[in-house]
Amino acid sequence: MSPRLNPSPETLVTRGWEDYALLDSGNGRKLERYGRFTVVRPEPQCFWSPRDPAAFERADATFAPQAQDEDDDGRWRFAGKPIETFPLAWRDVRFTGRFTPFRHLAFFPEQAANWEWLDKRVRSLKKPKVLNLFGYTGVASLACSAAGAEVTHVDASKKSVAYARENAEQSGLADRPIRWIVEDCRKYVAREVRRGVKYDGIILDPPKYGRGPTGEVWRLFEDLPGLLKDCAALLSDDASFLLLNAYAARISGLSLSHMMAEATADRSGVIDWGELALAEHGQDGRAIGLSFFARWDGSR
Repeated sequence: MSPRLNPSPETLVTRGWEDYALLDSGNGRKLERYGRFTVVRPEPQCFWSPRDPAAFERADATFAPQAQDEDDDGRWRFAGKPIETFPLAWRDVRFTGRFTPFRHLAFFPEQAANWEWLDKRVRSLKKPKVLNLFGYTGVASLACSAAGAEVTHVDASKKSVAYARENAEQSGLADRPIRWIVEDCRKYVAREVRRGVKYDGIILDPPKYGRGPTGEVWRLFEDLPGLLKDCAALLSDDASFLLLNAYAARISGLSLSHMMAEATADRSGVIDWGELALAEHGQDGRAIGLSFFARWDGSR
């Protein structure tokens, strides 16, 4: 018994929603709308020309990296008064957008394709237990909670978990069964394996590099295989899903799928894999691939 690997990749495209849209892209940048603000961020993959170059110059905020390395931090330049935070929503989830020093705005809009899949998956189950590792500001956790899951949210950053709890309050989900854990994800998972705890679904969205609350070092290529195997050991006998997402230039959906297949070798089901992308607003919008995913689906 082993899962069937989908022979072809999928591209999961987010085309925007009421509070977000990719308006234009080109010349190494993208123009986005977050709520009522327009924002310009670097995007090296956009080799083409923008459709409306002048619109980039009218943006409310532009991110200026300190160096050409796309992983470097930088600073925001605002057209008017500096903006710190602002309200956003995705379906029933309310959360705060934040102008961070790391290009993003405290969430990743391309993940909406995964949120939609998780919403449908959780609603098809009866009060599943879901574990969200590297949960950051909690939008995926709250999407699962709003759909009826009991959620355990784990992140090494005390600040990120605090933001996630604030987002839960904004969403009216603070009284839902959500456990908020500040800990190194590897340590937490290893302890859950020893305890014999089981989950019906697991979300795994690790960074390329990071540090735990007591100085633990996380390196994606060295540490992910072992963590993924431990996550598979936490799946209940009738578990529904194991979703893995990764942002790294040296990785692919295909490589993630083979890692997933090895971790779930003693199970049936199907492994889908591919890329998450953002599409420009409009019928003929160009799409930008931004991350890779592999997900084991135990229902197929």
